[in-house]
Amino acid sequence: MRGSQQSRGGARTALLAAVCLSAVVAGCAGPAGPAGPKAAPVKAEPARAGAAPAAAPPLLPGLARQEEETSSEAVSRQEANARAALETAQRWGVDRPPLKALPRPATRAQLTPVQGVKLAEGRPPVVYRVPTDDKVVFLTVDDGAEKDPEFSRMAEELGVPFSAFVSDYLVRENYGYFRDMHAQGVEINNHTINHRNLKVLDYETQRQEICNQQDQLEQQIGVRPRLFRPPYGEYNDDTLRAAASCGVEAVPLWNEEAFPDHMEWRYDDRQLHPGDIILTHFRGPDIWKATMPDLLRKVVNDVTAAGFTLGRLDDYL
Repeated sequence: MRGSQQSRGGARTALLAAVCLSAVVAGCAGPAGPAGPKAAPVKAEPARAGAAPAAAPPLLPGLARQEEETSSEAVSRQEANARAALETAQRWGVDRPPLKALPRPATRAQLTPVQGVKLAEGRPPVVYRVPTDDKVVFLTVDDGAEKDPEFSRMAEELGVPFSAFVSDYLVRENYGYFRDMHAQGVEINNHTINHRNLKVLDYETQRQEICNQQDQLEQQIGVRPRLFRPPYGEYNDDTLRAAASCGVEAVPLWNEEAFPDHMEWRYDDRQLHPGDIILTHFRGPDIWKATMPDLLRKVVNDVTAAGFTLGRLDDYL
């Protein structure tokens, strides 16, 4: 009898232990008592106006060191780049490094009939100034008689973008110079075959001058130009009609003309404006008594001193 009672007692003890174990797993410490009131949920206190944001948890020591090293490396790179730019500017005799070119715009400018833009239905627009609020101007170089490798090297090392407009009769013996220039990012555009005053020619002759140069540049450079500039800036409606017939999309002219020792201005204020197009030429000491690097030095100094950067016309127009 006693053994039987002890056996039943042991069973009750084991059962109680099992119940307690289940209670612990469920979050209880012992047998459940009578149900009490439920605890109200804790609500986050709303942030007071003007209160400082909660401090971010401190970085682990290893991450803090890594962040400090990354910041230090970035500063070191910036300082090294600034030193390199200054050294390049000094090597080319430029007063200070040119301002860094702006990122290429995602879309080209939408042209409307504003100052600096002439529009006619079915004709490529004639543009003296690209509509933009950015402090950017555009250097364009015409003709192609002088083929100075120091000019293209200087432009590349200083990071100066420009666009070229060439005439076949001046460049046909050395298209390689312009192919190399195109490879470094310069667009080679149309300036006619023979550099004649188109305004005094009939439509068909104008079309030959423009369209034959389109074909020649596509063959020699590998790209059919979108932009065309008439020699001397002289054109009429036949010029625009002929240009449109062979794929020209815009006719850029200019508001300033650069020389190695001075700048000529279209307007009396004698100032650069956002979007202005600057004209110059592939010429050398035989005409200018100066070199093309002398010319580029003058342009970079004037543009930088005015707080402008140089952009590539083909990217905007």
